[in-house]
Amino acid sequence: MGRQVWYITTPIYYPDDSLHVGHAYTTVAADALARFHRLLGDDVLFVTGTDEHGQKIQKKADQAGKVPLEFVTPIVEWIRGSLWKRLGISYDDFIRTTEERHYRVVQTIFQKLLDQGDIYKGVYEGWYCLPDESYWTESKLIDGKCPDCGRPVERVQQESYFFRLGRYQSQLHDYIEAHPDFIQPPSRRNEMLNFIDAGLEDLSISRTGVSWGIPVPGDPDHVIYVWFDALTNYITAAGYLQDPAKFEMVWPANVHLVGKEIVRFHTVIWPVILMALGLPLPHRVFGHGWLLIGQAKMGKSLGNAVDPIQLLDRYGVDPVRHYLLREVPFGADGSYTEDALILRTNVDLANDLGNLLSRTTAMINRFSGGVVPAFIAGEDDGVLSGEVASVHREVKVAMDQLAISDALTSIFRLVGRANKYIEEQKPWELAKTGQTTRLNNVLYGLWETLRVLSVLLTPFLLETPGKIRHQLGLDEPVKNYDEAMFGFKAAGVAIQRQAALFPRLERPKREADIGDDSKTPEITPEDFQKLDFRVGTVRSCEVVDGADRLLKLTVFDGSRERTIVSGIRQHYQPDQLVGQQVVLVANLKPVKLRGILSEGMLLAGSQGDLLSLVAPLDRLPEGARVK
Repeated sequence: MGRQVWYITTPIYYPDDSLHVGHAYTTVAADALARFHRLLGDDVLFVTGTDEHGQKIQKKADQAGKVPLEFVTPIVEWIRGSLWKRLGISYDDFIRTTEERHYRVVQTIFQKLLDQGDIYKGVYEGWYCLPDESYWTESKLIDGKCPDCGRPVERVQQESYFFRLGRYQSQLHDYIEAHPDFIQPPSRRNEMLNFIDAGLEDLSISRTGVSWGIPVPGDPDHVIYVWFDALTNYITAAGYLQDPAKFEMVWPANVHLVGKEIVRFHTVIWPVILMALGLPLPHRVFGHGWLLIGQAKMGKSLGNAVDPIQLLDRYGVDPVRHYLLREVPFGADGSYTEDALILRTNVDLANDLGNLLSRTTAMINRFSGGVVPAFIAGEDDGVLSGEVASVHREVKVAMDQLAISDALTSIFRLVGRANKYIEEQKPWELAKTGQTTRLNNVLYGLWETLRVLSVLLTPFLLETPGKIRHQLGLDEPVKNYDEAMFGFKAAGVAIQRQAALFPRLERPKREADIGDDSKTPEITPEDFQKLDFRVGTVRSCEVVDGADRLLKLTVFDGSRERTIVSGIRQHYQPDQLVGQQVVLVANLKPVKLRGILSEGMLLAGSQGDLLSLVAPLDRLPEGARVK
């Protein structure tokens, strides 16, 4: 590492059980960003790992009849050697908080802050949440429960060391105000400013009665609070106190990627630790949203976790990575369903990308003897080259903003434009009418667009870019992002047409899907009467900016106009729906989707890729009840 390093981290995961697909979501996103920056030519340090101390681990190990390290190590090895390997996570360092290098750094930091008066010894009395290992004052509880996870808390009183968060309140507030990109997306920034303005209380950072943790220097009856221990992993991995030359090139981190539930730890406690140490703060903390099952957060403790290994076994790595990165705007919450994964794979990968490759290679075989024809620049219409240039810029901007799903939306717009170009140019007609020069330019342009797509997709998908390149006759790996520009000298390259990239997926016939409850429970007539189905008429309809699956409809239900956001854009164009009658659930609790308050849900039937809205055969008055 001879220049400043682009440094990205995930949270370090708590190995009290196997990880679920929500953890995979965070890590795949970080991996895509790391791979993209390597493609740009940056030196990259990508760090992930495990947070292995604390009461929960000790309690679970006791229940299993094991010492804690013996308990966690098989789980850690499964994460590192199975899950991350299967997902292709290209981390540069996997840190465990039980490692000696980290142990030394945590104790040295604790002693330094103790010596300078930022840590002091006192007595803690308040409320404690065991699942989150967090202390709370009475004023912070919500309905007497933990404000983070909503679970019960218990009253505790014990001797503790405290960290003077309040000493740095004004400095932290001023820093966040002066650095608007430090906390992203902006909604998280506003939440944290409100939290800070409510007053920062000194933080209890030691525990007694717990043996599994890093002891306080000189006071072994206390172990250091698991969050204080865990947060410092980011500078341990960067070489703090152990490799000064590395630390100078690596720190501050460019991005801490975290789930929104732990933004407070990373944007309040962690920055204050760094301020107390006199170290610069990370450039950006990005708190992404949750993958939801229905309306509930996915979680091990909630019993609705989806096993990513089962998904990988069933669908393969690229469909899973593509679904995680494309389906949900990065930063927002999104709902996980297996149907959506199947649909996303069939539409994007099988239909659009796979068919483009299949049609292009078939036409090069048929009309050019399996060899890419020469390109005559003066005869080019500029359609594909112009779209390639736009997408090249858009992807770079989106990735700089951590808008990963937007980057993929731009890439698949290029796929769609190339498919449309085939229909516009009709190469078979050009061949029939002897327009050889035009035909050759069209075939070259399609080949070149696919080559560019193989470069653009490299950070996101693991196997597909190489498969595309092999069929195009290019077996050398992608080296840098600038290869995603139009103009490669391809004449004479022999293609190697093979089977389709992605066979279409069918919904498996089985009792239960991964993460779905397909055993529909029986309901009573009284249950059914609670649902208010009404006939309405679509007054207006438009696409939702930045969302390739959403339409925003204004529907008159007989008494008022209501806004409904529906994921039907891939099946209907806005002008098809204006004036049409629909059936809506009128008493569904409103929910915000992409910042728009949706006040109902449209009824539709679906089977595989097919979807059709439910509507009366004959027009009914708006507001008519469906029974």
